[in-house]
Amino acid sequence: MYKTILLPIDLSAPASWTKALPSALQLGGADAVLHVVTVVPDFGMSVVSGYFREGFEKGALKEVGAKLKDWVNANVPDHVEVHPHVMHGRIYDEILRAADKLKVDAIVLASHTPELADYLLGPNAARVVRHAKQSVFVVRGE
Repeated sequence: MYKTILLPIDLSAPASWTKALPSALQLGGADAVLHVVTVVPDFGMSVVSGYFREGFEKGALKEVGAKLKDWVNANVPDHVEVHPHVMHGRIYDEILRAADKLKVDAIVLASHTPELADYLLGPNAARVVRHAKQSVFVVRGE
């Protein structure tokens, strides 16, 4: 059993958590702590940010935080100790950073069914698997 588990999710993609959440809960058992992380991607290039109003990112982070809390309340059983976290940046970098900062024992994440271009895993899941110091469990979706 793992005592502290990180579950990265995409709030706009139920496939990112439909199977991964039950797997994380099962891996952790009754006394595990679950950290649920969602990542708001950054703009990438600075020229892109010029198309958004000032303060857009701060407002987006606040809105995503509220949606994540709603998601936790709707999907995680009441008896589970759960901590929601909103990160901002490159998805795989933020997942790895959260795993280290929170000192989790395991990361449970979903990966879509691979297409030829992906070969085995999606790009974010593949990077997490390659670079994480923790055990990583990849759960395939439908």
